Amino acid sequence: MAGSIARNGAPGRQSGFTLLEMLVVVVVLGLLVVGLTQGVRAGLAMWSAQQRRLGETTELDASARLLRTLLTGIAAAPADGSAGAATDAIKGQSDQLVFVGDLPTGLGTTRRADITIALRGHRLVLSWTPHLHELSVAPAPPPVQTELIRGVAHLDLAYWGATSPDQPEAWQSQWTGAAAPALIRVRLGFKKGDRRRWPDLIVAPQL
Repeated sequence: MAGSIARNGAPGRQSGFTLLEMLVVVVVLGLLVVGLTQGVRAGLAMWSAQQRRLGETTELDASARLLRTLLTGIAAAPADGSAGAATDAIKGQSDQLVFVGDLPTGLGTTRRADITIALRGHRLVLSWTPHLHELSVAPAPPPVQTELIRGVAHLDLAYWGATSPDQPEAWQSQWTGAAAPALIRVRLGFKKGDRRRWPDLIVAPQL
C-alpha cells in the first residue's frame, strides 16, 4: 500500500500557478493596457490634426474659388467706349482691389455689386454694396463684409498689362482705368509657423 502511494505521488496534491507566475501575468497585462492607451491617444491626436488640416485646406479652396469667380466677372468696358455702368474704373493697388462685378447670390443667379477685396487686420475681407446706376439718387447702403481667410500676414495683388500704349506689358503694382488688366494675381502670405500654403492665384478677367 505504501509502495503504491510512493509510486503514484502524494495524494491530494493539485497543480496551479505560483505567485511569481501571477505577478508576471499582471505585469504583462499592465504593459498591454499602457500600450493600447498610448496608441489610442496617438490615433486621436493624429485624427484631430488631420481634421484641423482638412478644415484649413477647405477654407483656402473655397476662398480661391470665390475669388476666381469674382475676378472673372469684373464688368467689361463697352467696346465703343460709351458711358455706362461697365465703364466704372477698376482701382487696383498692391493691398486692395475695388471693382464692379457680378456677385453670386447663392440661388444660381448673380447681382451687380461694388466689390472691394482687401486685408483688414490680418483678415482677407470681401466688402460689397449693391451697384447703383450713376444717375440714381438713392443713398448707398452700408457695405456688407465677409471674412474669407483669417491669419493672413500680407496680401500682394499684381496686374498684368501696360499702363500706356508705348510701354510693354508687365506685372504692375497698381491699375486704374475703365478696362480690366489681362491678368490679376493674388498672393497671400501667412504668419511664421503657419503651415498653410497659398499658391499664386492668377485669373483672367472677362474670360
